[in-house]
Amino acid sequence: MKQAKNLLFIMLMVASVSVQAQVGIGTQTPNASAQLDVSSTTKGFLPPRMTNVQRDAISGPVTGLVVYCTNCGTNGGELQVYNGLSWRNMAGGAASNLVTPVLGMDYLGGKIAYILQPGDPGYITGQTHGLIAATSDQSTGTQWGCYGTTIPGADGTALGTGNQNTIDIMAGCADAGIAARICVDLVFNGYSDWYLPSKDELNKLYINQAAVGGFSSTTYWSSSEFDLNNAWYQGFSGGYQYVDNKDFPTNRVRAVRAF
Repeated sequence: MKQAKNLLFIMLMVASVSVQAQVGIGTQTPNASAQLDVSSTTKGFLPPRMTNVQRDAISGPVTGLVVYCTNCGTNGGELQVYNGLSWRNMAGGAASNLVTPVLGMDYLGGKIAYILQPGDPGYITGQTHGLIAATSDQSTGTQWGCYGTTIPGADGTALGTGNQNTIDIMAGCADAGIAARICVDLVFNGYSDWYLPSKDELNKLYINQAAVGGFSSTTYWSSSEFDLNNAWYQGFSGGYQYVDNKDFPTNRVRAVRAF
């Protein structure tokens, strides 16, 4: 017991000591102007991450305090600093607060094409989720691919099934240039988790095409397989949905991602 008390006393003493010397992490020669100098070519500096509510709950923030607000701004978060009077973004402007996603908003790599409603698959009470569409077409005409081959699992048509359809297509037929492959290979506005929308997801893009923009009045592939030779597509002039041969080469592609 005495040894434990002594160890605790030593730990408390060490914790109370203020380090006056310069500190270098990843370097033995900290810059003369820096109290703390972190050097790395493989890792970055990670500030505290919190929501805007948690940020605003900080008692008496000191000038220069830095946090990363995870639900501020329209791009999935914002690095912010307290200037003694208010929170500011790193460009010096007013810090963003919680953004309420709305249809057509620039958001997380694209434009919001649909917001899940009560009764939709994946809807969670009190949370906002939906579909983000890329702001332009990824192809003006290509094949669905895999003609004559049944792709197990790629027949989902409902909201929320497009991503798994795309995964299954890639597992069964990942030919270069096919609709699903184009979406999977896409890196756009910092995001790489794009996929080919399912039949019902594609219909939401059609319904809200004016808010999203950039669509052609022709036809687009969905990721929903019909049978070994056909897959679902949608016309963006009249809204009709029908099946086409998987090797039909002129249907367009618009990638989506979930949020």
